[in-house]
Parts: sequence; C-alpha cells; structure tokens
Amino acid sequence: MFCKIDSLYICVNDMERAIKFYEEFFEQEVSEKGDVGSCFEVDGFRFNLFAYKVVNEKHIFGSNCLPSLHFDTLEKMKEKLEGKEICFPLMQIGKNWVAEFVDSEGNHIEVYTAVSQ
Repeated sequence: MFCKIDSLYICVNDMERAIKFYEEFFEQEVSEKGDVGSCFEVDGFRFNLFAYKVVNEKHIFGSNCLPSLHFDTLEKMKEKLEGKEICFPLMQIGKNWVAEFVDSEGNHIEVYTAVSQ
C-alpha cells in the first residue's frame, strides 16, 4: 500500500458549537482543542474540525465531500439520528443501511451499518 487515510477535516463556522455537537455525537470529549483546529480520535481515526474563517480561508459548503461513519448496530445508528436534520433518509443500499444528516455547521455526514443476516 502506498498510502493510508487516517484523518479528515470538516470546515466549521463556530468551533465551540461544533465541538459540543461532536462531543455529544461521538460520546467523548474532544482530543485536541484549538481556535483554528480541533480533533477527535475515533477508533484510531482523526476527525478534525477546521475554523477556516480564523485564517481567512474561503470555502464553499456542499455535499461534494461526505464523511461516512460506521455503526455496529442499526439501533445505535437510529439513536444517533434522533433529532438531527435528515438530508438522505434511512434506506437499504446493497448490504448496508445508509442515511445522512446535517451537522451543526451545515456539513452532510453519512452513517451506515450492515444489514443483519
């Protein structure tokens, strides 16, 4: 293998609001907290938040990059979707249950879990 993907970052407008949202979602405290960047260590993967306005970087928000988060069970996934703005309803696609929600900053986030046999 010539490379390994072990992190991603999403742009946020309000770092404190985004940290609060993801601390609740991941059920853990932020691993590293900063004014420009913060990070959650999730099962060996770095899920980063980037306050792009602090460094005057321009970004266009949309659904062209979609972080995808795996859940062990459909029940836990449904629990995490409760109260979230759903932008792609829960449906079976192949061997997975898939849905998308909108986070506190307007980012689309996909969640999925395997269909039970």
